[in-house]
Amino acid sequence: MLLSLVLHTYSMRYVLPAAVMMGTAPTYVLAWGAWRLLSAVLPARFYREVDDRLYTIYQSMVLFFFENYTGVQVFIYGDLPKNKENVIYLSNHQCTVDWIIADMLAVRQNALGHVRYVLKDGLKWLPLYGWYFSQHGGVYVKRSAKFNEKEMREKLRAQMKAETPMYLVIFPEGTRYNPEIPKVIADSQSFAEKEGLAILKHVLTPRVKATHVAIDTMKDYLDAVYDVTVAYEGTVDHKGQRKLAPSMTEFLCKECPRVHIFIDRIELKDIPEEQMYMRRWLHERFEIKDKLLIEFYDAKDSKRRNKFPGKSVHSKLSLKKTLPSLLFLGGLTASMLLTESGRKLYVKTWIYGTLIGCLWVSIKP
Repeated sequence: MLLSLVLHTYSMRYVLPAAVMMGTAPTYVLAWGAWRLLSAVLPARFYREVDDRLYTIYQSMVLFFFENYTGVQVFIYGDLPKNKENVIYLSNHQCTVDWIIADMLAVRQNALGHVRYVLKDGLKWLPLYGWYFSQHGGVYVKRSAKFNEKEMREKLRAQMKAETPMYLVIFPEGTRYNPEIPKVIADSQSFAEKEGLAILKHVLTPRVKATHVAIDTMKDYLDAVYDVTVAYEGTVDHKGQRKLAPSMTEFLCKECPRVHIFIDRIELKDIPEEQMYMRRWLHERFEIKDKLLIEFYDAKDSKRRNKFPGKSVHSKLSLKKTLPSLLFLGGLTASMLLTESGRKLYVKTWIYGTLIGCLWVSIKP
């Protein structure tokens, strides 16, 4: 019974972080909504500046849990610029924590508020979050033949017109690499073989449409493209086979001791402009990712496993970057919940905010 209690307590380690992150969402939406109304008569640039600051506060709180609370060790390889840039961030995709990795890099460049995502269309129905991500500059896209290029270009052009700082995160694989669903991996490899492309082992064959539209639309606005490869330690079983990468819940339960992030900064002039050629370029970039991950997971020399080639920096995030945001949002939410009127407003924000959000995203992309 004691062992059962210990195991149950361990598995509940994610409850507090999840409760705080989700519990402060109505408070955040109320603050953002108030600013949205106040800034309605102001140029879009002013709205964006404050919106980015608000987003920084919320995501800093998220990083408190995913870095400081978990104690995960973050190792960065390659050259991550210290200064803010307008960039497209391309990464391999294996779990929901991949979204947080982009935040981990952005906060180290003081660009956390600039992070925006290209997301699959179904995520727009998330309560509160789905609507807000769209308002913050996120782009929802449908797969394959349903992909709306015109819609995406218009959204990106509106962001540029408003002089919105851009840290646009794209996962070109389109879905997560999951070793527990071998059919997806096999289909991806079969497609690559059919198209005369290199067959990839640890990543899926990338899709070029969203990447091409983003780069082509913003080529005169961007400073660079960040090609990012992520590996989580502990994702190999006793036979040396790749396991499923940690979910957010598992990550918050401190089941991932170290994260390795390889960054390659690419100049726009080195990227082909035409979609046909960019498609091959993107596949070649994923070939490089695959080689890095083969080295990480499968290197014959055990000393070379669980790390990427080259030098790395163990980057520790200061509490000064995250704790104030946690105290601020947590304090505001607690203050609201202490009064009856505050609690009513809190519940109504969840209910009506979700309904209005769903209505909004169903009418406007």
